[in-house]
Amino acid sequence: MPVLALADLLVARCHPLEGGTALDAAAVEAQLGVLPAWRLNEGALERRYAFRNYYETMAFANALAWIVHAEDHHPDLALSYDRCTVRFNTHSVGGISINDFICAAKADAVYTAGAAPR
Repeated sequence: MPVLALADLLVARCHPLEGGTALDAAAVEAQLGVLPAWRLNEGALERRYAFRNYYETMAFANALAWIVHAEDHHPDLALSYDRCTVRFNTHSVGGISINDFICAAKADAVYTAGAAPR
C-alpha cells in the first residue's frame, strides 16, 4: 500500500474492512512518518493530547466523537482533567488499518483547529 500524504488522509473516508487484513509492520511504520506525534503501542495507534483545563479536554473529545461517528470508526479514549489519550485500531482486521490513520489525521486536525492550548 502506498503511503498517503496528510492531505489525502484528511479527505479520505473510512470504509468497512470486514474480511480484510491488517497493514503489515512496514506499512504501519511508513504511514506513521506522516503523523509523527502518533506511535504504535500494544497493537493500536496512540496519541496523548494536552489541554489547559477540563472544558477544553471535553470539547476536543466531543468534536472528535462527532467526526469519528461520521466515519463509523471509533477510538478508545482515556480522559482526565487536562489530557486525552486516543487509541485507534481496527477490530475487524485484527490490527491497524488505513481507517486508523484516516481518523488519527482527523483527530490531529481537530486539535490544531482549536482545541490545542494557545
